[in-house]
Amino acid sequence: MTKLGRVELYIREKIKKEGAILSVLIDPCDYSSPKKAVETALSAVLAGADLITVGGSVGAQGKLLDEVLKGIKKKVKTPLILFPGNIATISPFADAIFFMSLLNSRNPYWISGAQTLSAPLIKQLKIEPLPTGYILVEPGGTAGWIGDANLVPRNKPKIAAALALAGQFSGKRIIFTDAGSAAFAPVPTEMVATVRKMIEIPYLVGGGIRTPLQAKKIVEAGADWIQIGTAVEKTGDVKKLISQFVRAIKR
Repeated sequence: MTKLGRVELYIREKIKKEGAILSVLIDPCDYSSPKKAVETALSAVLAGADLITVGGSVGAQGKLLDEVLKGIKKKVKTPLILFPGNIATISPFADAIFFMSLLNSRNPYWISGAQTLSAPLIKQLKIEPLPTGYILVEPGGTAGWIGDANLVPRNKPKIAAALALAGQFSGKRIIFTDAGSAAFAPVPTEMVATVRKMIEIPYLVGGGIRTPLQAKKIVEAGADWIQIGTAVEKTGDVKKLISQFVRAIKR
C-alpha cells in the first residue's frame, strides 16, 4: 500500500478526533475577483473550516487558479486541495488534489483517461494525490453534464452504495457523493446511510448543502466530511455561517 501523504493523514486524524470535518470549495470563477475569493477562504479558515478546496467544472484554471491559490497560501496554513474540472485544473501552489474517477460516467475519459494524462504532471509538481471515487447523484449540476454521468437516481441508494463499494475495492481511499453545485437539495440522508454501511473509508458528501441543519443530518446519517461552496459564496457573513456549520457537524 502506498504510504499516506501529509494531507491525507491530516484528514484521517481530524475525522478520528473530531467526528467530522468541513471543507469549503472556492470556485474562482464564481467570485467577482481573485481578492474576494481569497478573502472568503481566509474568513472560512478563521471560523473553523478544516480544509479549503479550490476548483470547479468550467474555467478554474491557468493564471486565475494560480493567483487564487497563491493568495490563500500566503494567509493560511490549512491544506489546499484542488477540485479538478479537467486536466487543466492543476497548479503547483496546491498541497493536494482529489485524484478522482467519476465512477458513474458513461465516458471512460472521466474514469481513467483524464487521470492517465494528468498523473505524470501531478507527480512532477509533487502535489499529493487523494485517490477518490466520485459519484454524481441527481440533479448532478454542471459536473454531471460535463462528466457525461449516468446520474444516480435520488430514490436508489443501493446503486450509490454499490458504486462506492466498487470504488473502495478498486483502491480509492475517499468516496465522494455529490449532488452537483447549486443543487436543489443535498444527497438524501437515506442514501448517505446506505453508502456508509457499505464502505470503511472516509466518506465525503457535497452539493446542495445550504444549512447547518442539513449538514448535521448528513453527518448523523454517516458522512465523515461535508463540503459546501454555493452557501458560502452567497452569504453576507462567511465567518458566522462557517461557525454555524462547524458547531453543527463536530462532536
